Amino acid sequence: MIEITTTGGLATVQDGGRRGSLRYGVGTAGAMDTMALAAANLLLGNEENAAAIEIPIFPFAVRFTEACCFALTGADCAAKLDGRPLLPWWTHRGLAGQELVLGLPQRASRSSRAYLALAGGLDVPEVLGSRSTQLRGAFGGHEGRALRAGDMLRAGSPDCPVGFGLTPPALDLPLLVDDLPAVRVLPAAEYGCFTEASRDAFWANPWKITAQSDRYGYRLAGEKLVFTEPVEMLSHGIVPGVLQVPPGGQPIVQMSDAQPSGGYPKFGTVIEADLWRLGQAPIGSFIRFLKTDWDQAVAALDANRAWLDEAKRLLDLRRM
Repeated sequence: MIEITTTGGLATVQDGGRRGSLRYGVGTAGAMDTMALAAANLLLGNEENAAAIEIPIFPFAVRFTEACCFALTGADCAAKLDGRPLLPWWTHRGLAGQELVLGLPQRASRSSRAYLALAGGLDVPEVLGSRSTQLRGAFGGHEGRALRAGDMLRAGSPDCPVGFGLTPPALDLPLLVDDLPAVRVLPAAEYGCFTEASRDAFWANPWKITAQSDRYGYRLAGEKLVFTEPVEMLSHGIVPGVLQVPPGGQPIVQMSDAQPSGGYPKFGTVIEADLWRLGQAPIGSFIRFLKTDWDQAVAALDANRAWLDEAKRLLDLRRM
């Protein structure tokens, strides 16, 4: 079991997401970086989508009330266990009474969220088939809310092998344009409703992730996207990754906690395989968008799956 001792706010319990409930008006929630979540669980021998703690604001600290194995992935936060530096993307063991402290993300990691997984996964109740926290609905995770100092969380298992790690997927599967992180986008239904100049500018220029961004959506700042004529739409189903454009012309990318419907025109959709890249982009940073097609989007998912399968194979060999 661990006790939360310090949190900057908005740290939540997340797993791979709540699938199959969009038709009931329930969003998917889940980790913003599903690759980091899966990797943390694989390091511990957990099921890939087991629940872990997603940490977006630092410092963050926990105290082990009993011995437990853990893994840290996502942003390199110069973690320390009782003052001793720890490697990121690595397995460790905490003893009763020890405190784990995560500091600010290191600039070199270009990441903003860290994941703390415990052996056996976090033991919180399932709601609609998932342990993810849905903040807007106030359910799932730990009491349906962000974690607070004094909260106690139990691990599913106390022990596992430790002392090994993984190379982050951002290094094995890099995607950069002009030294900026990039994500691939499929043009969406209303793509043709924007001027040719706007469409060209979207692909050619960097976009800033503004301070008005969170788990619900990333609001971007860049060259205004201009409609060829006014577009009015009824609300319709949307999913994480959809890039909508309100009348002001500055796009919003729907993220993990996105509502399941919306009425703004859709310029494009960040492919599922790249949502983890966008989820790690820090507030205030710049990103680039790459135009892609269906076949490339499927191939990107296959590449992610291949990375996870190879990681599992190597880790299973290490544990043997």
